[in-house]
Amino acid sequence: VQLVESGGGLVQAGGSLRLSCAASGFTFDDYAIGWFRQAPGKEREGVSCISSDDGSTYYADSVKGRFTISSDNAKNTVYLQMNSLNPEDTAVYYCSAKYGGIWEYWGQGTQVTVSS
Repeated sequence: VQLVESGGGLVQAGGSLRLSCAASGFTFDDYAIGWFRQAPGKEREGVSCISSDDGSTYYADSVKGRFTISSDNAKNTVYLQMNSLNPEDTAVYYCSAKYGGIWEYWGQGTQVTVSS
């Protein structure tokens, strides 16, 4: 089982990044995929997730209207489009796969740094 994040980097405030989470080794359609982030000295927080069955989405209040999650089931990949980034978005971003209410699989994370 693998979840591989990519697309992180350094961007100026107001800029955009698109993160990708490529999944393999499990039945992608059976899982919800979520994005989490953890900033230095802070607890990990849920950012967004997308349901595999009906495509419903969730966003944390802090990213609503700025981030968009989407899924390409043919590619077993979930994307997180992040717009209007600000320094408070700086964190390591992780994707995770949930089955039966448990976030079962995790990627290694990708660093997002937003400069002011």
